[in-house]
Amino acid sequence: MSRDARGASSRRTFLAAVGGVAAAGFTATAGCLGRAGSTPTVSVLAAGSLQRALTTEFESPEGTRVEVEAHGSARVARMVADGQRDPDIVALADPTLFDAPLSVPWYATFANNALVVAYNPQTDGGTRVAEAASWPDALLDDAVSLGRTDPDLDPLGYRTRFALALAADHYDRPALADDLLRRDQVYPETQLLAQFDAGGVDAAFVYRSMAVERGYPSLELPAAINLSDPDHASAYETASYTLPGGVTVRGAPIRYAATRRTDTAAAKSVFEALVGTAGDLLEPSGFTVRESHPHYFGDVPPTA
Repeated sequence: MSRDARGASSRRTFLAAVGGVAAAGFTATAGCLGRAGSTPTVSVLAAGSLQRALTTEFESPEGTRVEVEAHGSARVARMVADGQRDPDIVALADPTLFDAPLSVPWYATFANNALVVAYNPQTDGGTRVAEAASWPDALLDDAVSLGRTDPDLDPLGYRTRFALALAADHYDRPALADDLLRRDQVYPETQLLAQFDAGGVDAAFVYRSMAVERGYPSLELPAAINLSDPDHASAYETASYTLPGGVTVRGAPIRYAATRRTDTAAAKSVFEALVGTAGDLLEPSGFTVRESHPHYFGDVPPTA
């Protein structure tokens, strides 16, 4: 099946082909990837924004042990491409990374998200954000400390830059990103909202799911900015960022995607638990799962 034939394979056809077994979900154990004991172990290397859902919400398919390691998606892709990790399943927050730096024969998209500005209601700076008439003005306030992630390591970081580029046009504030961004605002994706708990950050650019999972309020950004709306896809594409190594990524509606790299029955059942029941498992955490998901791209395996 060609990559251009988007969605030509139905979920039922795909599952019949690869022998996937539907599961209610799986429980993942964060840590290093590996295989232990006689129980089949499936290793999942995942986007940092999926970590909480994968380690607290899912139940492992019967007779299967799942190990999860989470980092920024750009870092995950480079770790696999460079041979630093050899996981059974890779789940990323941007499917374009499956083309470069990775090169995989197929993948399935399974969820969407939106960019928001989360804030800490327990701090003075967070209160300023909540009460401000304009979120750009609130974040430019010297009394408000801002957090974000590294655009070289994960899509959340470069999507923050995309949103600011789009906001510059939307609000006619061409210097917005230059005025707002500083290097000392950068934290690892898996630790960003922990800065709220410590009172070190008043506001942060995060995925909606991250704010929902941690119970922090957030400001919804306009659809023209938040990278959630397919109707704005052409405008999103005007924003771009070049990763280390020269790969240029462009703005697009936020999509999560996964690929399976091994053909064991255990890996197939875990993959289906991730992409086949994503609506039930991820929507309560603030993700969006459209009726078209899972949606398959590339040369999907014809046989088990």
